[in-house]
Amino acid sequence: TGPAGPTGPAGQSVVGASEPPGANCTYGGVQYTSASGINYVCNGAPGDTLAFGYFYALMPPDNAATVAAASAVDFPRDGATNGINRASDSEFILPAIGVYEVSWQVSVTEAGQLILGLDSGGGVVEQISTVAGRATGASQIMNHVLITTTVVNSVLTVRNPAGNSPALTITPLAGGTRAVSASLVIKQIQ
Repeated sequence: TGPAGPTGPAGQSVVGASEPPGANCTYGGVQYTSASGINYVCNGAPGDTLAFGYFYALMPPDNAATVAAASAVDFPRDGATNGINRASDSEFILPAIGVYEVSWQVSVTEAGQLILGLDSGGGVVEQISTVAGRATGASQIMNHVLITTTVVNSVLTVRNPAGNSPALTITPLAGGTRAVSASLVIKQIQ
């Protein structure tokens, strides 16, 4: 029996700098920084966890003021999250270029509409394919859509569309004695 051989080189603990954005890797859903300083999120293999976030409001006390046209609904409370963070009570950061599944529901007193706004660095652009509304009644405004981002760290909002009237009242205690919730679920699917 001879002496022990030399120690081998240390293995990599993250994806190397040559990994292109969006490629499959064994570190699905893990954000890493390449040698050139570019942030990527690996999509990983099927079944890997990508970014998601659940945010909500309770009325009362949240959304005490009406939501004017071109203004966003607040979802100031955090549920389960992984990789999707907030910039404020009404703004949510989508960390990677990709496709996101977005669902929301909000109890509103007036007839009205809600739309998703996406800011990719040049200001909020309302996503016309995401408008949901109601003409009368006291039901919730809700929608379930897919959106695609083209830059990292795009900012998402749920808003009363620009030019709409009146301002929207997020209904407190709708249908009973308990605070009613408004919710926003964001899931990166690609």
